[in-house]
Amino acid sequence: MRAAVFHAAHDVRVEDVAAPGSPGPGEVLVKPFWCGICGTDLHEYAMGPIVTPAEPHRLNGSTIPQILGHEFSAEIVEVGAGVTTVSVGQRVSVMPLLFDNTCYYCVRGLNHLCRNMACIGLSYAWGGIAELAIVPVEKLTVLPDAVTDLQGALVEPAAVAAYGVDTAKVRPGDLVLVTGAGPIGALASLYAASLGAQVIVSEVNPTRAALVRSFGVGEVLNPAEIDVAAYIKDLRDGVGADAVIECSGNERALQTALAAVRSAGHVSQTGLHTRPASIDPMVLSEHDITLTGTWCYPVFDFPRIVDLIARGRYPVEKVVTARVPMADIVAKGFETLLSPTGDQVKVLVETR
Repeated sequence: MRAAVFHAAHDVRVEDVAAPGSPGPGEVLVKPFWCGICGTDLHEYAMGPIVTPAEPHRLNGSTIPQILGHEFSAEIVEVGAGVTTVSVGQRVSVMPLLFDNTCYYCVRGLNHLCRNMACIGLSYAWGGIAELAIVPVEKLTVLPDAVTDLQGALVEPAAVAAYGVDTAKVRPGDLVLVTGAGPIGALASLYAASLGAQVIVSEVNPTRAALVRSFGVGEVLNPAEIDVAAYIKDLRDGVGADAVIECSGNERALQTALAAVRSAGHVSQTGLHTRPASIDPMVLSEHDITLTGTWCYPVFDFPRIVDLIARGRYPVEKVVTARVPMADIVAKGFETLLSPTGDQVKVLVETR
């Protein structure tokens, strides 16, 4: 079968690999429909291996070369022994996090922080950018008819964005600043708006800014042209935003977040920083600000996200700017997304 396989930095190949056999007990064989290219995938392509294991992974022994893809929807084609909760022909979204269920965090319900965590499509035998994959049945959320195959592939990043917003304790009527309008920032703006928040997005990239403007969820500001924190405080007589979702992962945006949020407000650090960032901790103390990091999402959140999509509350499909065949994943996917002049925000790969 054909699959997109990571071998090393700048070495992702669409090649023939051995197809999986029948699924074992508690497993399901699926045929992926769509799979998103995530920021983690881009980091692997540009600088990896980082989270793809060069040595056998301690949870499951996986090593590179690795079939990529952890944001995907699929159809069930075969079920293993003991599988009774899903059936052949059903469409599903795959929650990719793998955990041991025994570590300090897992036994406290914080499975997304498992000390031995692995991930389908990054540290596992299979991935979603392939014609077939085997996954544990407990990772599947069945998609109702109201959710399309393409929307099903966006549940994973949508859950990341939702967790960032929820961590900032956003409520109806709140003024929310989202810094960075990449895929997660764009999804965070949609989710915050669905909660009844007033949304302002800070984004310097014109392509990303135009995409979020098309959502009609709120204002979009260019931080290269305007002092975003001062603008927001002027809106509220010096008070500031109730919450900030920092999705860009850069130092200036984090500093803006702390300057823009009101006293006793919440800043959720959802974007991943690839280098240290300097802040003034006195700002946190003096203004009683809560700064909280987020990692992935609660592993049980997929059914809720799917339900929001099905009811039209979370129109995740709006963030998709390109759909490409698997054969073009490098040129029209990785290279385009990494290019300083690239004109895409969220690229989905068709695997059928």
